[in-house]
Amino acid sequence: ILTGYQDAPAGIEIAPGQHFHPYFPGQKIAMAKALYNDIIEYEDGTPATTSQLAKDVVTFLRWCAELEHDERKLIGFKACGVMLLCIPLLFLMSKKVWTGVNKRHILYQKPTDIKPTDIRPSITSKK
Repeated sequence: ILTGYQDAPAGIEIAPGQHFHPYFPGQKIAMAKALYNDIIEYEDGTPATTSQLAKDVVTFLRWCAELEHDERKLIGFKACGVMLLCIPLLFLMSKKVWTGVNKRHILYQKPTDIKPTDIRPSITSKK
C-alpha cells in the first residue's frame, strides 16, 4: 500500500479525495500517498527513495511488534553454544559405553548331525 500509488489510467474516474491504487481492492483509496522521495535525509547518505522509506517503516513496525525478538535470539545463541559443548561429550560417552558391545563376537556353529546314541534315553519304568 505504501508504494503502489499511480496516476489513474485513461477510462477510470476517480472521485475527489480518492487516489488510484492498483493493489487495493476496487483500485480506489481515500488515504493520500504518505511517502515521497527525499522527505528525509539519512546521516549515512542513503538515498531517500520511496522504496527505502517503505522498507524502513516496515522494519520499524516489525521491531515494535516483536519486542522479545532480541531476547529470543540471545537465548537461541546460548542454546546453540550448549549444544556444541554437549554433542561431542555425548558422542565420546556413547563410544565408551558401547565399546564393549561392539568388540563382542557371536560365533555361530552349525549343529552337526545328531546320532541316536547321543540322545539321552528317557527314563522308563522296568517291567
